[in-house]
Amino acid sequence: MSIRPVKHESRATPTMEGAGVKLHRVFGFGDPSMTDPFLMMDDFRNDNPSDYIRGFPWHPHRGIETITYVLAGTVEHGDSLGNQGLLGAGDVQWMTAGSGIMHQEMPKGDFAGRMHGFQLWANLPSSLKMTAPRYQDIKSADIPVIVDDDGTAVRVITGDFWGKMGPVDGIAAEPVYLDISVPPGKRKSFPVDTYRSAFAYIFAGSGTFRDASKPFGVKVEKEYQGQELNIRDLSGNRTLVVFDTGDEVTVQAGEEGIRFLLVTGKPIREPVAWHGPIVMNTREELMQAMRDLQNGTFIKADH
Repeated sequence: MSIRPVKHESRATPTMEGAGVKLHRVFGFGDPSMTDPFLMMDDFRNDNPSDYIRGFPWHPHRGIETITYVLAGTVEHGDSLGNQGLLGAGDVQWMTAGSGIMHQEMPKGDFAGRMHGFQLWANLPSSLKMTAPRYQDIKSADIPVIVDDDGTAVRVITGDFWGKMGPVDGIAAEPVYLDISVPPGKRKSFPVDTYRSAFAYIFAGSGTFRDASKPFGVKVEKEYQGQELNIRDLSGNRTLVVFDTGDEVTVQAGEEGIRFLLVTGKPIREPVAWHGPIVMNTREELMQAMRDLQNGTFIKADH
């Protein structure tokens, strides 16, 4: 077995989307080859309803799949095809936008006002860019959870892992999407396909994937007594780790344990022409999508 080395590590950055939702961008709108086939990921986490309640009103998507995973609160969604529903804590929605869809997502906090979830964008290959839109709404109770002897817990959202198959199916990138919790101080290895793109996103606790030797904090700027200091932040919170090739990912959990998403997928390796929520292969296809939006032909008839 060969442990995948870390080739990139960064912190999620604050940004604003939709109608003023404050969130953290894990990656996106940079070099799409680094995480191919995944284009963007946002961590929307907030305890202040005024920072998210205006939500993500009607907007278009074409050429991609959006994966929404809710940890706290709810997300009400609806679209131009008449679909609507409510995602609760632990639920997942995997939307294949394909040829085009208009939809909206409106988050709402739990009893304490807390809202937390993730949205990941996966690219579609050219052969499926104009496929029929498709929804997969998965309830929390339908997502298998595996607990190993050492207390490590894995929610298998999609893909085959440790003998369990996630409930999301028929996805172009053939992804594995896992929510993993490793107890304090434990060193744990997870098998991955050698040549698939792979990244981890730490959102609770601390730990390291670098040689799995000791918890490693990334450098961050913090203010102390009026001065900006560069210090090592050992929390690991909101840290993206992108891996090089290898057939296993190894993590060493810190004293608080660690919780992270582990996502792998088959690279598409095609040109990317990208404008906001529309991702095609060429500039001409992108311009055609803009024309379709303007002349009312963006939503296609049933395929």
